[in-house]
Amino acid sequence: MNKSKMNLILHPVRMKIIQSLLNGKEMTVSQLGERAKDVPQATLYRHLNKLLEAKIIQVVKENQIRGTVEKVYMLNQPSVQSQEDFLSLSSEEHLELFMNFTTQLMGMYENYLQQGEADLMKDGVSYTVANIHLSDSEFMELLKGMGELLQKAMLNEPSPERTGRNIATIVIPEGKSEKT
Repeated sequence: MNKSKMNLILHPVRMKIIQSLLNGKEMTVSQLGERAKDVPQATLYRHLNKLLEAKIIQVVKENQIRGTVEKVYMLNQPSVQSQEDFLSLSSEEHLELFMNFTTQLMGMYENYLQQGEADLMKDGVSYTVANIHLSDSEFMELLKGMGELLQKAMLNEPSPERTGRNIATIVIPEGKSEKT
């Protein structure tokens, strides 16, 4: 994904459109307008067209309604059904999936902050980048331990004393030129 495409995505209105279409959702302009009430319809159309031109979204249906055509939009993303599908994606497709992932995180965080009286300390909000140096076997041991802890916690049933929290993990190796 080139820099101009990333800049295109990072516009607040286009980000809201992308967040609305995450997880395979299909929406019309009126449905998108409900989620972005402060955006005039003409502006929404202009941003949809930019996303269409960049092939970030696609029209998946056209409904005839009283002599006009209502378009239904969806994110244009690769289908990943298996590990083989994931491994066969191009660099561009991996960046698009990663963009969707980070956009979803941004939307979740925005919703949390906009709920009113967010208490970041009490709610345990955190985000950090930890640069660690491990052998391949140490790294696999770390992932296994984290996975076991997460799986155990995911078995907890909701209750009045439990707060739902989202934990996202991203592992990005350093570039070869960055290693010392």
